Amino acid sequence: MRKQWGLLAVFFGVALVASVFGSNFLSGYNLENLTNRTALFSILALGAGIVIAVGGIDLSIGSVVCLCGIATPWLLVEHGWPAWQVVPVVLGMAAAIGLMHGLLITKLRLQPFLVTLCGLLLYRGLARWVTGDQSQGFAGEFDGLRSLALGRIPVPFIEGYRIPATVIPLAVLAVGTSLVLTRTVWGRWLLATGSNESAARISGVPTQRLTIAAYVACSLLAGLGGMLFIFDIGSAQPSDFGNFYELYAIAAAVLGGCSLRGGRASVGGIVLGTATLQVLRNAIILLGLSSQLEFAVIGAVLLLGMTADELLLRWRERRAERRAPSG
Repeated sequence: MRKQWGLLAVFFGVALVASVFGSNFLSGYNLENLTNRTALFSILALGAGIVIAVGGIDLSIGSVVCLCGIATPWLLVEHGWPAWQVVPVVLGMAAAIGLMHGLLITKLRLQPFLVTLCGLLLYRGLARWVTGDQSQGFAGEFDGLRSLALGRIPVPFIEGYRIPATVIPLAVLAVGTSLVLTRTVWGRWLLATGSNESAARISGVPTQRLTIAAYVACSLLAGLGGMLFIFDIGSAQPSDFGNFYELYAIAAAVLGGCSLRGGRASVGGIVLGTATLQVLRNAIILLGLSSQLEFAVIGAVLLLGMTADELLLRWRERRAERRAPSG
């Protein structure tokens, strides 16, 4: 909780600097875009946070976004599939990817880093191959389907600002994930698996099932995010669509309180971490700084998050030792 208060201070600090020194930060149009990007990337970060909480990592998020996002207009436009078939097929493909990751990690005991790193290369390569490395779009059609991302809800008394439709699936997913993690035995078991898998397994926790479920959830959210991203932008090139999105997701989760050691996650912190990263990115643009600095900021955020996590762990250990009865 203390870490989230600190993150909230950083969020408002960056927003204050951007609003004072950057032009149009507080304009309705800019705030609307910030809200939309925060919602889209928060969906990815929720999946990353679930996997991190169980003690894993997923580097393939960006490539799953690419594969699922590119496959959506490819099936709709190039092959003439109806929307009611495309959506479940694409989401099913994303879930199957997560299932494969989970089985490889739990049954074959492969390292999550290596499994998902291979996935990062594999899924983008598949997306480029099946489409002939050609840009995919909706050809001016399927406006109803795209309204899932392009829809806007007017807000009275705030000129130029409308709530993006992407906030709705984020709110549903955030509330659902929070309830599972904090109010169900499965959520407690998932965090216990991340804290100490051996102890959890000895205690009767189905650690393998939970790990598999975490990777399925992560890929499923990445697939959903990929569809919403492509609905939003309209067309994309498979060679660069979704590039580095896994870094945004992981950085947001770590910044929001997820421990890379596993066993800890906060849905509110993940959303706040995503919002902070997006405000940082927006501030870099509005202040006229080089856009290349964006990746340096993400790297610095990850480093600071891991450092803070390690220092906090050591402080807790020392405090526990001091409180332990002697002799």
